[in-house]
Amino acid sequence: MYDSGHILKSKVGDMKNQDKDIMYRKEAGTSQPSPVIQVIPGSSDGLNTTEQENRSGLSTSPAMTVMEMEPASAPKSQATLVIGLVTYSTGITTFLAGVVTMAIPVITKDLHLPQNLVLWPVTIYSLTCGCTLLICGSISDVVGSRLMFLLGCFLQGISTLACGLSKTGTQLIVFRAFSGIAASFCLPSAVSLINEVFPPGKSRNIAFASMGGAQPVGFGLGLVLGGIITGTIGWPWGFYIASISNFLMVLLCGWQLPRSTYQSETSRNVWQRMVSDIDWAGVTMVSTALAIISYIIAVVTGNTSAILLPQNISLLVLSVALLVAFVFWVGRQERLGRPALIPNSLWKNKVFTCICINVFCIWAAFNVFEQYQNFFFQEVQGLSPLEAAIRFLPAPISGALTNVVVGLVVHRVRADWIVISTTIPCVIASVLMAVAKPSWSYWGAAFLANLFNPIAADGIFTVSNLLISSMFPPKTQGVAGGVFNTVSQTGKSVGLALTALVANQVTQNSAIREKDSPEALLVGYHSAFWFCVGLTLASLVISVWGLRRIGNVGIKSE
Repeated sequence: MYDSGHILKSKVGDMKNQDKDIMYRKEAGTSQPSPVIQVIPGSSDGLNTTEQENRSGLSTSPAMTVMEMEPASAPKSQATLVIGLVTYSTGITTFLAGVVTMAIPVITKDLHLPQNLVLWPVTIYSLTCGCTLLICGSISDVVGSRLMFLLGCFLQGISTLACGLSKTGTQLIVFRAFSGIAASFCLPSAVSLINEVFPPGKSRNIAFASMGGAQPVGFGLGLVLGGIITGTIGWPWGFYIASISNFLMVLLCGWQLPRSTYQSETSRNVWQRMVSDIDWAGVTMVSTALAIISYIIAVVTGNTSAILLPQNISLLVLSVALLVAFVFWVGRQERLGRPALIPNSLWKNKVFTCICINVFCIWAAFNVFEQYQNFFFQEVQGLSPLEAAIRFLPAPISGALTNVVVGLVVHRVRADWIVISTTIPCVIASVLMAVAKPSWSYWGAAFLANLFNPIAADGIFTVSNLLISSMFPPKTQGVAGGVFNTVSQTGKSVGLALTALVANQVTQNSAIREKDSPEALLVGYHSAFWFCVGLTLASLVISVWGLRRIGNVGIKSE
């Protein structure tokens, strides 16, 4: 729910000859060489020769032998403010997600949303956010993370206010789409801000854990307060509160956030760098492909036969062609030493590929679980929004505790152990809800399921961010943040769309005549939870195979 900041060191002989053995590689998007320093044996960031490959499964390709220049330690007061502001911003975003999740049944009735568009206020946000994160991450590396973060907070305030003022379902969906784009300004730049302010080690680990902890806390508060707001003064006020909070964030961040420490030292202006330092062709191809794929999945959710329409077949073929073209384009850019969005050599790295697949699966399962458990409470058990909200209280507590623990031990415990041990409870949570009956007591299954479900997403948040960011040069940390958030947001939108497709089909094919009855809906909801079981088990298998002997992450360099 984030980024890695180790310093990568390569074991190159005696200390006397260290200066001679420093290696260089052009950073993505710049013409300046980046030094590769020593590798710490046992660290997941070690990318040196066969010994490191055997120890951690990491690739030894040249593109992976990049090291971050360690930022100077920030004053304690400034560090506290940065953590507080980034955490608060993340919390606002997830608070609103919780409000929307809780209010969906009421919004559907008030705005007369058709059944095939019920989840669109949730999925459209992730779709547009996921498709623009890489673009915004690239721009953030050029114009500065502070400016992008401020702009994102301001745009979120405007679009969120518009959501609350919506009078039709179409208006709400459109403004939620703009909210997703606004969020893509904030998420990569927040990751970049942390990497700029905090040196590798415990302080950076805690910063990422705090950012991750804001997600379950914000989401849980959104669920609880969303239930209260929806049942009293009306769901639009959830958007109004989030909008006011975003405008306050703009003022606080403009006053307190430090300026970027990784601005270009060249005399070129920003517009020149925007043209030369960003892989515009690559980012356009991959973003367009992701948007088309997400759209097609969303379209077929309400009607599977829609995939046979000529326009949808054409779009699907186009998306595949764009992905293939992106792979060849990035390979060409890498060979020529030009800016490459995500070098192909990164995907040859087993750890990088596996952690991205894990993030995709876990975020899909986490969000699907929360949405369908809410449906279970309100549509099947007939609970009010407030009664349903109270039942979600264990989730933010367990999620926040998980982030605290992981932040404190991530540099001491092997990363694969953390990922595996936090995924197992998530599997159990999905199984519990897949067999739960409406007549069962809350304490019989739903309580434990709520307690266990956030653990995997919050556990992998810190580990994945530390790993992914360590594989990108310091001046492309915005792209690193974009990669993580693109994978997670795409996982969320694709997961919700596929699960809706499965649940709707199972309900329609059930023997129950009244397809809108709680009994028929329950059959579809159970299939949704079994889908979550499949996602979390897939993540568990990948972790056991792909992350074994990865070593520790978040280790401070000497």
